[in-house]
Amino acid sequence: MVGSDVKLSCVYPGIHSFDLNELYVYWQVSESNTVVTYYLPENSSTGLEDSHYKNRAHLSLDSMKRGDFSLHLYNVTPQDEQKFNCLVFRKSSELGRILEAVVMLYVAANYSMPIVSTPSGPSADQELTFTCVSTDGYPRPSVYWINKTDNSQLDKALHNDTISLNQRGLYDVVSVLRIPWASSVNIGCCIENVLLHQNLTGSSRTGEAQEPGLQDLETVPMG
Repeated sequence: MVGSDVKLSCVYPGIHSFDLNELYVYWQVSESNTVVTYYLPENSSTGLEDSHYKNRAHLSLDSMKRGDFSLHLYNVTPQDEQKFNCLVFRKSSELGRILEAVVMLYVAANYSMPIVSTPSGPSADQELTFTCVSTDGYPRPSVYWINKTDNSQLDKALHNDTISLNQRGLYDVVSVLRIPWASSVNIGCCIENVLLHQNLTGSSRTGEAQEPGLQDLETVPMG
């Protein structure tokens, strides 16, 4: 989750004890070879890590002595959704690689509960316009509008969705639904976060609750 701390596993198989003066440990972003963090004997070189990971990536010396070279990454951001490489070399093996692991980090953030605006007193010859807003989620969502009288999904052609990245690298959603006028309408705006298996629904209702709204709209059965 965005803002949380994670551990990316890289463990030497079996029970072993390692002399850290014999080891070189690197964590890199797979595609770009960007250095996330590293361990070199006697700190023979410093400042190699990328600024995006400085003070956020950590290796435990005690754990490495036992063969656990896992990366601790703090305050996860959307930009951390990457494939990472763990590489461990040993001097006594003529700097031969003794361990390699590839770890994919997926990042997610909860969307805010959708807020749906209600049209104010349109006349019978006007269309109804509803606006749904949800913010600060990740990854990119799916947006649905629901006819709550029968839980059917409204045709996507009836709504226009604007999904944009904000300054935090998270997604904001504004969806505008336009439908023909009806005396009673009961609809819901659903924001789906597939990675979190999460569906958030905001609702809006106009007219008399007992009247069946949206009868003339084209709907799609929910899967």
